[in-house]
Amino acid sequence: MEQMIITKENQTSVTEFILVGFSNHPELQAPLFIIFLLVYTITLTGNILIILITTIDSALQSPMYFFLRNLSSLEICFNLVIVPKMLVNFLTENKTISYAGCATQMYFFFFFGAAECCLLAAMAYDRYIAICNPLRYPDIMNRRACFHLAGISWFSGFPVSTVQTTWIFSLPFCGPNRVNHFFCDSPPVLELACADTYMFEIEALTATVLFIMFPFLLILLTYIRIITTILRMPSAEGRHKAFSTCSSHLVVVTLFYGTATSTYFRPKSTYSPDMKKILSLSYTVITPMLNPIIYSLRNKEVKGALRRTLGRRIFSYKK
Repeated sequence: MEQMIITKENQTSVTEFILVGFSNHPELQAPLFIIFLLVYTITLTGNILIILITTIDSALQSPMYFFLRNLSSLEICFNLVIVPKMLVNFLTENKTISYAGCATQMYFFFFFGAAECCLLAAMAYDRYIAICNPLRYPDIMNRRACFHLAGISWFSGFPVSTVQTTWIFSLPFCGPNRVNHFFCDSPPVLELACADTYMFEIEALTATVLFIMFPFLLILLTYIRIITTILRMPSAEGRHKAFSTCSSHLVVVTLFYGTATSTYFRPKSTYSPDMKKILSLSYTVITPMLNPIIYSLRNKEVKGALRRTLGRRIFSYKK
């Protein structure tokens, strides 16, 4: 039920939103719940396993796995912001979210999204130093530098989430209150504002360039230098080993930025709410599930640590 209050100016003011999600396909609600519950379970299990393995295995204490541990933590937090509410909405007729709940969901979506962009850039820098300047790698990527890079990445989400969310929810919402999405993302919520949003759109574009495209540009330039260095290596074995250390990260970056940019930089003439929902599922739900799988399958050290950890658990259980 749409709930609104009457303001002094005799206008209605939205007090809650309705997340439309995929409710236009009622016959798919139960199957979608099962599918995304399975995806969510795999996401949590895979990322928690990555965190545990890179924490307890002595062979995985290098900066690369320190950043991987932070990435898995971000993926868990990112999923917790969106998926539980989406799963509940699949099973209930009441698909409302409170005004404060919508603002909170949007805030942490921006926060963890911007933090992940910057963390992926920090991981690219780590691979750049490891491959292009290996002799100085231990000195440059020391413990203090790693903590600083990770801290900056996590903190980078704070300004963009605070400014964007505060600005959006300072706008008046007079109704309707149906958000044509499965979570409170800024474009569908902004469509409901009964005020001029031009200045916000300019600010949002600036924030996108700073916190999404600028880290992507750094990653792109870094990998151009990495690939150039690898191709100059005289040994084929050396080239293969160097490329294998950054291939997993490159795949993750491609998945994340490929789906995110196709969602937020899609031309308006081809804009489709249903298509945007599907694309949004890619980077909010599917990519966090694939990341630990990619790192496990494409990284021999992670696979070895996984075998050692499981082997110890099985052996101790048999004893």
